[in-house]
Amino acid sequence: MTKFMGETGARLRLMFEMIREREGVYLFDEFDALAAGRTRDNDVGEMRRVLTALLQFIEGDSSDSIIIASTNTPELLDHALFRRFDDILSYALPSDDERKRLIANTLGTFRGSRFGWKTAIDGSKGLSSAEVVEACRDALKEAVLGDLKNVSAIDLNRAMSERHHGHGGQRRSESTNSL
Repeated sequence: MTKFMGETGARLRLMFEMIREREGVYLFDEFDALAAGRTRDNDVGEMRRVLTALLQFIEGDSSDSIIIASTNTPELLDHALFRRFDDILSYALPSDDERKRLIANTLGTFRGSRFGWKTAIDGSKGLSSAEVVEACRDALKEAVLGDLKNVSAIDLNRAMSERHHGHGGQRRSESTNSL
């Protein structure tokens, strides 16, 4: 994506030429930035043209390459994209039990015997598996640096709260999609 009119489309064309010439796996992460729906209120003509070009490039791709697109906000994608990918995979956020197992496995013996599971489970709601693990690792680092023998649920919740606030104070949607 560039700020200059026409340049994004030109770079996209070059990308699809590379996809055709060099067999590989190509990942378009945060795909919604490139392929947002054409009916959006804040839509501008340039992005509509980019999306139209993208749809044509995907439709015309006859390479042996694999194209993967991912987004945390599938509701923003143009509906025409879903017809152009062979598979759509959705990954739900982890359940309470899955988050509990992630926390237990990541903290291991650094979790005290009086660990506040309800506090930890409630604090981790809305986080992805990766974010729960990252929060656990952050809490572990704080414990080690603070010369503590274990991580409390309150310490862990502090690290998880940072993950929640890292998303603009809003919790993540219930799924992540890959096309």
